[in-house]
Amino acid sequence: MFSTLIKFFNFCDEENRKKFTGSIIVGIFNSLFMALRIGAVAVMLRGVIGTAIEGKPFETKTIWLSFAIMCVSIIGGIITRKVTSMWQCEGGYRTCAKKRIEIAEHLRYLPMGYFNENSLGEITSVTTNTMESVGDVATRAVMMVFQGLLDTSLIILMLFFFDWRIALVALAGFGLFEFVNLFMRLAVKNISADKIRDDAAEIGKVLEYIQGIAEVKAYNLVGKRSRELNEVINRRKKTLLKMEMRCIPVSNIQSLVAKLSGVAMMITSLYFYLAGSMALADCATMLVCSFMLFNALEAGGNYSALLRTIDLGVTKASAILALPTMNIAGNDITSSNPRDNSCLIEANSIDFAYDKRKIIDDISLSIPEHSTTAIVGPSGGGKTTFCHLLARFWDVDKGKVTLSGKDVRDYNMDDLMKNYSFVFQNVYLFHDTIANNIRFGQPEAPMEKVIDAAKKACCHDFISALPNGYDTVIGEGGASLSGGERQRISIARAIMKDSPIIILDEATANVDPENERDLMTAIQELTKEKTVIMIAHRLKTVRNADQIVVIDKGRIAEQGKHGELVKLGGIYSRFIDSRKEAVSWKL
Repeated sequence: MFSTLIKFFNFCDEENRKKFTGSIIVGIFNSLFMALRIGAVAVMLRGVIGTAIEGKPFETKTIWLSFAIMCVSIIGGIITRKVTSMWQCEGGYRTCAKKRIEIAEHLRYLPMGYFNENSLGEITSVTTNTMESVGDVATRAVMMVFQGLLDTSLIILMLFFFDWRIALVALAGFGLFEFVNLFMRLAVKNISADKIRDDAAEIGKVLEYIQGIAEVKAYNLVGKRSRELNEVINRRKKTLLKMEMRCIPVSNIQSLVAKLSGVAMMITSLYFYLAGSMALADCATMLVCSFMLFNALEAGGNYSALLRTIDLGVTKASAILALPTMNIAGNDITSSNPRDNSCLIEANSIDFAYDKRKIIDDISLSIPEHSTTAIVGPSGGGKTTFCHLLARFWDVDKGKVTLSGKDVRDYNMDDLMKNYSFVFQNVYLFHDTIANNIRFGQPEAPMEKVIDAAKKACCHDFISALPNGYDTVIGEGGASLSGGERQRISIARAIMKDSPIIILDEATANVDPENERDLMTAIQELTKEKTVIMIAHRLKTVRNADQIVVIDKGRIAEQGKHGELVKLGGIYSRFIDSRKEAVSWKL
């Protein structure tokens, strides 16, 4: 239990850890105020019993003293409870928010291979369910468990000043309660891992189902995919029910122990009174105390079943934050004016492998600045991976990639990225206004620059025709726009960034003829006076390149200009012939 509490506190950042520490200190005072109620009851009972049995006059000051103690207890308890609750909630939710941001920032600098090896559901589960548990359930569970222990400990300590024998009975009940509580934590130890796993699996399957809904419908797989989704949901439901069914019996036993401990205090107090070793007033006080002692402990004990889940959740979040990032520290080598930056790119004998499968095998290539390099070759040959290595999405296993004569690993990662703009085949637009999507690389850019970039990318006209123009909020991923419109907005975004190197990854592959002319015009505007690296399958986007590189099985199979490679009669020549044959098809 305490290891979980320590882990949770270490998980919090310093500012919020101070809030939790402060809430614990104030919680001690809250416990003292709660314990004062016993003192108020004791004062009143002694006054009443002294009057009834011993015939002493009942003094008004006894009532006022008891009333004053009770008021201090209630008012102090309200204030301290409010302070502890506020600090705990602030600490929990702010920890949740900061850790989500911290994880997002950390993910930026992980090698891209991590995202190939780990499901989107796993990452999403940690940043949603896990962080929600930390911000909500964990805060309540950890603090209630701790407060229950604190309240009960202080009351038992106070009991030693009344009667050490009753205090020992209460202490024995406290120990027995914690022993039973240990079984509750053990009961959910293994199944907590199953819950975390099923949470991630459910989110992953839901995302997969939604993202692939078009294919599911097109291939009439609704029943099959629905069954798979239902199976995952039902498995999580069974896991949650199993967790509850394991906790309920132990929780009932735990509650029974707390009640029986109170009964034991009552019986013992009555025995000592009848034996003449305890005053009636003290006996009555102990009887009242027996009803109050285990309330906080019992409430905290029921939450303790969640500690294992919280422990695992914090561990998973910490595991992501502990993943080794690429070495992002380096020098600021970016020119203040990207157009003045020398952007000669060189790959020197580079190798790269996913796990043990080699993707890039001893490639060397020089790309002059303000030139256009076309990368072609069979699918799966390593074209996209090679481009990603040039931009340091991954680090090479062997050799080096240089930009302006300096190893890309010597650059500060953020400064390195300022040198590159990307237009991918599958464009992702954020659920935001079109203007904000365009100014993504320059969040503070004025509207005039946004419109200018949109005009250059040939998308100003269709944006202006939308209901709210540039303030139109588009669906997540740009679902409310056509493929060509999304591509042109992504080009406008790249124009806004104004980086000296442009990487086009099959940017025109899925564009219909109606959009192709505008898209090609936009690309021409984007690539003016830039170093261009394009992965392309279309003849018209390849033949005018300054150099064409054919990559096959991770190696450069051919290299040269269009005419030179056609004469070789190799892979590129066959590529051209197949494209000409496809163009000649008629219906």
